[in-house]
Amino acid sequence: MSSDLLGAEFRKSSYSNSGDACVEVATNLPGLVAVRDSKDPSGPALTFTPKAWRDFLAGVRGGDF
Repeated sequence: MSSDLLGAEFRKSSYSNSGDACVEVATNLPGLVAVRDSKDPSGPALTFTPKAWRDFLAGVRGGDF
């Protein structure tokens, strides 16, 4: 995990079921949102600005994806 993500508090989506096929998101870091595969917590993570993450979520909720 990148040193930029030290202290990241990842959580699973409330839409996830009890299975392993989901992503985890950390929103507690200033100026950064991190997303990782729950099956590989020590693997790579994607990072976004908070605005980019909000825009992505708005697109998902709006049916753009």
